[in-house]
Amino acid sequence: MLKVEHIRKEYSTVVAVDDVSLEVKRGEIFGLIGPNGAGKTTTIRTILNIIKPDAGQILFDGLPFSDNIQNNIGYLPEERGLYKKNKLLNTIIYFATLKGVSPPEAKKKATEWLKRLDLIFYADKKVEELSKGNQQKVQFIISILHDPELVILDEPFSGLDPVNQIVLKDIFMDLKQKGKAIIFSTHMMEQAEKLSDKICLINRGKVVIEGDLHEVKSRFGKNTVHVEFDGDGSVLKSIDGIKKLLLYENTAEFEVTDHQTNQKIMAELLPKLKIKKYELVEPSLHSIFLELVGGEKLTQKEGREAQ
Repeated sequence: MLKVEHIRKEYSTVVAVDDVSLEVKRGEIFGLIGPNGAGKTTTIRTILNIIKPDAGQILFDGLPFSDNIQNNIGYLPEERGLYKKNKLLNTIIYFATLKGVSPPEAKKKATEWLKRLDLIFYADKKVEELSKGNQQKVQFIISILHDPELVILDEPFSGLDPVNQIVLKDIFMDLKQKGKAIIFSTHMMEQAEKLSDKICLINRGKVVIEGDLHEVKSRFGKNTVHVEFDGDGSVLKSIDGIKKLLLYENTAEFEVTDHQTNQKIMAELLPKLKIKKYELVEPSLHSIFLELVGGEKLTQKEGREAQ
């Protein structure tokens, strides 16, 4: 479906994208992940031909970008792109007609999507009357109403509460079942891990790691422990054999060196904490992200890393 080959984009003071390659097939959900300012949005805008790359090429089913291809892509930008004074339903219909959908068909589909996303009450309201989260849902409707083969979503979960994140996740899975190719960018590792078939981690414009999600995780071994407990988890920071500790309120993730070390840690924890779950797992995408991008930037709220 989509093949990005060695693209590069340089501005006067920074290389925004440096030798980025990726491939997305139909029926796949592709997570483009990385910290803020990593080059995710520039990569997306280059794929969409909004920005011309200085080097490299982008192919859609083996062909370069064209107007026909553009009409077969759905795009949700990170920034708001709605006419705030216009009524909601009219706005959706307008954007759909730009993609070749007839006004009657656009109205029919728009009404269906407004009902599904619990927005039908706002159909005749002005866009500016909607919350940030509801405006995000409107932009999502606009990006998929014309039934594109490739859907590109830049930070689609921005502004959405947990309930609407689940709704959006379900729509992702529906689109996948219909054979659509989906690319979404995010710095929310939990969402990327739940949804992605493949991932590409970009940092400072370069690809750090990419590939099938499970294959990527397996590269980091299976010496990761996930533990759930009641009690003061700070005791984990003083136990020998634990490294790369991510400590939360009642859960933790860390690495151990071997099976014997694991047994010793478990024996030491039992008198100090009420252990509800203790299991060897693949490392989370969150922990891989921190290891590759820089765990020293981890905040106390997000967790703590112990070497």
